[in-house]
Amino acid sequence: MSESRKGYDMAADTKARNRRGRQGHKLSKKQKKIRRRRKLIGILAVELVLLLLLGVGVWGLGKLDKFQDLGVDADKVEMNDMEDATEEVLKGYTNIALFGIDTRTMGDLGAGNRSDTIIIASINNETKEVRLASIFRDTYLNRADDTYGKCNAAYKAGGPNQAMAMLNTNLDLNIKYFVSVDFLALIKTIDLLGGVDIDVQDNEWEWINNYMYETTAVTGEFGVFVEGPGLQTLSGLQATSYCRIRAVGNDFGRTERQRTVITEIARKAKSASLGTINQIIDEVFPLIATNIPKAEMIKMAASMMSYEIGETGGFPTLRENVKINGADIVAPADLEANVRELHKFLFNEEDYYPSPTVIQFNDEISSQTGVYAKESGT
Repeated sequence: MSESRKGYDMAADTKARNRRGRQGHKLSKKQKKIRRRRKLIGILAVELVLLLLLGVGVWGLGKLDKFQDLGVDADKVEMNDMEDATEEVLKGYTNIALFGIDTRTMGDLGAGNRSDTIIIASINNETKEVRLASIFRDTYLNRADDTYGKCNAAYKAGGPNQAMAMLNTNLDLNIKYFVSVDFLALIKTIDLLGGVDIDVQDNEWEWINNYMYETTAVTGEFGVFVEGPGLQTLSGLQATSYCRIRAVGNDFGRTERQRTVITEIARKAKSASLGTINQIIDEVFPLIATNIPKAEMIKMAASMMSYEIGETGGFPTLRENVKINGADIVAPADLEANVRELHKFLFNEEDYYPSPTVIQFNDEISSQTGVYAKESGT
């Protein structure tokens, strides 16, 4: 088992690197790539919500006022007209949209920021199984405003309301609740839980250290570097940087790492003390925005210890990487087939057929990307 570099002064090293940069020090290819890629990638976890809901039951409703209210009315989120059978199936699940925001101003979670992490958390109301589906941020979809492009731009254009509408109309879902967080909320939660145990691979550990510089610059959080690969306990800063790695496995590998961290947070949360829960509530609630009603939170809190993370996956499963106007995008191949796969994965719908809206979007996406149905994923 590898350990972090004990006693390493990251703040001093950051200053030294900055001085070397001003003096013309030649950066490595990896460092240059990190500096060029200034876009921040957010990450969040449904367990962050469920963990904090447990605190609701213990410490009372007064703590809920710490959440940010972005004024999103759950009853006004756009959804498709779907077949009665599909609507009946969806009633058996609570679906929540989880957004990780790329804000450079900690705590700013509204429109104007891209959602570089998008996860659908689908809770089976009967079995309490939670399935997670990551939507690749570069997926080419209708952004719920009659424009097509990378789906993460929907949040920037219209905040969580438009982002939920984008998910509902492209994927035939009934999402009306969301949770949005930024880097700092994840870092604080993981640190208060005592870190998360991750098996870091040979081609990942150096990238964690590279991403730690930028994550520190944004959040003001410092920490020691990872010394090498192996199973080890990562701090909040290290784990967040681990979630941001895109050079290893591109966006698909990154979403797998995000789900790995999510599952580990869930494991640690279930054994957390009430004192830890209360501290997380006080420090992390103000960094979270949600429109989940108090009554719904209380109902979920009652089942907190019954929730279990089930299967996790990504969307689209059938896809092609193409360029449009010079930009790299992920094209569903095709949208209809992918939505059928998603409903089978989340809701065990074997005979599901997409709505007319999805069919319409599918035709337009195929026309614009030149990508059509295929038999297997890439």
